[in-house]
Amino acid sequence: MALSKQVEESLDEAQSALRNALAYAARNERAVVNQGIADLMCSIEKLKSVDQLFDTLDKWKDESSKNQ
Repeated sequence: MALSKQVEESLDEAQSALRNALAYAARNERAVVNQGIADLMCSIEKLKSVDQLFDTLDKWKDESSKNQ
């Protein structure tokens, strides 16, 4: 089951806000803050990628069971 449109849009908005925060933090904050923001952005991207992977695996599993 793919991410709902609302969830995907919210994650995209969060990534956009974090990208903005990272741009400001890069100029004024310590490296640990920048790394934390970058980690959050990476986690969101991983979440979306893993969900797509599971969708692909589910589709493959369904096709495989139909062919048997």
